[in-house]
Amino acid sequence: MKKLLSIITAAVLTFGFCSIASAQSTGNTKVVYHIDDAETQGLKGLRNIRNHLDVSPQTTIIVVTHANGVDLLMEGGKDKKNNVEYAPLVGALKSRGVKFEVCEITLKNRNLKKDQFTLDADFTPSGVVRVADLQYKDGFAYIKP
Repeated sequence: MKKLLSIITAAVLTFGFCSIASAQSTGNTKVVYHIDDAETQGLKGLRNIRNHLDVSPQTTIIVVTHANGVDLLMEGGKDKKNNVEYAPLVGALKSRGVKFEVCEITLKNRNLKKDQFTLDADFTPSGVVRVADLQYKDGFAYIKP
């Protein structure tokens, strides 16, 4: 009897794990990239996202920026170290389905206006809340380049 129970338990567990693995592999991956400092994360983050989509083009990607990370999406924003403008790189990723969001609390705290940002930028009331909601409520994986 104990042996039969052990076999049944093992079968149920195996079936359950297989079902979970199957469900995870059939859905598209969803990822939130969190950028709070364009100077240290800008080019690296954009390169990571490009590489991510090159390998897994069906991935849903949302980039949430706040604090100094919003500089990534400002008109004329560029990487100072390499003198590379962000806008063309952001535009190329936007055309591949990536969504870019700017924290409105940061706008208020830094006295910035929405018209100072590229057309590729969307806005969210709070970058930190958005990252948390994407992770917890919507099941997004979290990456901070």
